[in-house]
Amino acid sequence: NGRISIAYSSHRLSLPPSQNPLEEKVRGRDLCCTDLFCCVIFVIVILGYIALGTVAWLQGDPRKVIYPTDSYGQFCGQKGTPNAKKSTLFYFNILKCANPAVLINLQCPTTQMCVSKCPDKFSTYTDVQLQYQITAAPWDYYRQFCKPGFNNPTKPVAQVLRDEDCPSMIVPSRPFLQRCFPDFITLNGTLTVAKRTHFKDALDKARSVTELRDAANGITGLVDAKEVGMKIVEDYAASWNWILIGLVIALVVSLIFILLLRFTAGLLLWFTIIAVILVIAYGIWHCYLEFSLLRQQPGADVTIVDIGFQTDVMVYLQLSQTWLIFLIALGTIEASILIILIFLRRRVRVAIALLREGSKAVSYIMSTLFYPIITFLLLAICSSYFAVTSVFLASSGDAIYKVMAAEPNCMYANKTCNPETFNKTNVSKACPGAQCMFAFYGGETPYHRYLFILQLSNLLIFLWLVNFTIALGQCTLAGAFASYYWARRKPQDIPPCPLFSSFSRAIRYHTGSLAFGALILAMVQMARIILEYLDSKLKGANNVAARFVFCCLKCCFWCLERFVKFMNRNAYIMIAIYGKGFCMSARDAFCLLMRNVVRVAVLDRVTDFLLFLGKVLIAGSVGVIAFFFLTHKIPIFQEEVPTLHYYWVPLLTVIFGSYLIAHGFFSVYAMCVDTLFLCFCEDLERNDGSSEKPFLMSAGLHSILRKIDHH
Repeated sequence: NGRISIAYSSHRLSLPPSQNPLEEKVRGRDLCCTDLFCCVIFVIVILGYIALGTVAWLQGDPRKVIYPTDSYGQFCGQKGTPNAKKSTLFYFNILKCANPAVLINLQCPTTQMCVSKCPDKFSTYTDVQLQYQITAAPWDYYRQFCKPGFNNPTKPVAQVLRDEDCPSMIVPSRPFLQRCFPDFITLNGTLTVAKRTHFKDALDKARSVTELRDAANGITGLVDAKEVGMKIVEDYAASWNWILIGLVIALVVSLIFILLLRFTAGLLLWFTIIAVILVIAYGIWHCYLEFSLLRQQPGADVTIVDIGFQTDVMVYLQLSQTWLIFLIALGTIEASILIILIFLRRRVRVAIALLREGSKAVSYIMSTLFYPIITFLLLAICSSYFAVTSVFLASSGDAIYKVMAAEPNCMYANKTCNPETFNKTNVSKACPGAQCMFAFYGGETPYHRYLFILQLSNLLIFLWLVNFTIALGQCTLAGAFASYYWARRKPQDIPPCPLFSSFSRAIRYHTGSLAFGALILAMVQMARIILEYLDSKLKGANNVAARFVFCCLKCCFWCLERFVKFMNRNAYIMIAIYGKGFCMSARDAFCLLMRNVVRVAVLDRVTDFLLFLGKVLIAGSVGVIAFFFLTHKIPIFQEEVPTLHYYWVPLLTVIFGSYLIAHGFFSVYAMCVDTLFLCFCEDLERNDGSSEKPFLMSAGLHSILRKIDHH
């Protein structure tokens, strides 16, 4: 009851129990639940999170986020409703959307209705009323943008506009985000709508295109962004199968790289270093060549700022400044790598030898290479639950209607109203032209009043769960690799299924400790998110002192987050070895690292640097193949290449995905090296190499890490 088979049994080792911390732990001397209070709190929070998601699911309605809502609280384009074929929202007077009330009510103070299509011509209600005496065709077109059921073109214009039965004018528009926005067109450098810069509305009031542009601020940029987004989606649809093939190639290359490390670690890592240096050197030469050629061409000296944002990447490649930026960046990277190799060449050799020893541990416990898949699945579940809960929380509440007054001095403006009884009240008499229109979704219950707090709680718990998932993976891998280290005869004394045994121990005994460390990190990350949000709000302000303070706070919390991550990682290793609580494990890990600070400097940075070069080589190699394929430079696959708007969309996806795949495999190596290092330091302090207290490290590892002391 409570026994776990790990590392090796006591009869295989003629060593005192005190020499082997894992054996002490398994025998039950220290095997107990750690940080039980945190474990209980963590379980309660998870149950509360499930309850929060359930309540949000019952209260929320994603349709409120997916579909736009008209002035009567009805969804546009929803199947099974009168608006099923009317998927676009039309604003009667979009000029009112520039009103500051929009920021208060999150709703434009004008009548909004669902239409099947946006207007494609310019017209005013006065013109249509005059033309109706001759022909009914203009009115038949115009009334589709009036309130449903209104068919009285002879009603006085003043009354129509007061009651907002029809818009005072319609302008050529096009749908964006399921809403009709003016179709701005630039003619000879002048912004126009329907080839006009000025026009008059139904009240004969002069209007300008600038007013429309201000009301739909930034709409032209958004429309361009939408077009780019649609093209990107089309590119993904046309090339998804080739993207998957590229990622599979990255997976195979990563596995081959890992297997080769077991037998040719030194040769492979030196090849990686040299290959990266040569590839960057070629990039420097190519950038300099392009820069020299473009500098002699007229018009190529235009700066990137001058041309602004362009959806066609090739435009930037025609500028000499672009290649100069590439040249400087690659030159800086190349110089940094060479400086590291020159001044840390001995430590690089030691780090390579340490990675070779780590590859032996990985080869004996090959199942660890596939544990990142479990971490990925758990993170995907957490992310999906967080996203769904956020959407349902954001769409919680009932439709709230408020008085939208036509006059600025109306005492009932922004007051809550009921559209069914609004006409029976005195509001219309006190404020002529006032209407009861949909404003937003909300409520007066405690649940609705604290929705913002619930959203923050949703974010904090999400960060907690994500960090717990990562901590569980680190502790599991550390326990598996520790069982390799403390086995005297390798691989005979390594227990069966060491990864599963380590995972079981972490879940059964150390959930509280892992949750404690994850909570500390989640709170630091939450503070950083809040600081980023506040800083974004201050970007438009001219308060230099406040911006400086926020910049300092962001820097401090970034450093704090890095430190907490480093300490948590080593604390989880000590938890996997000794089975103590988080605070005690973090203290022991910190003291142990400080007593071996020189060795830490070699391990923590140089090995990470070598593994990073391996990731870059794998991602870069697959990226080069994808580039030649997508640019029709591989003769065999000329006909198979899909037609794309932007070839860089699948290219960047393949490169980024390949890097993530390589990172998943190499993160196992990094955890292996860190665990072996801490076990080595602990072994040196517990044992002295004598026959009574022999070292449990391998002879190769002993000789490797002794070199660090001499270097």
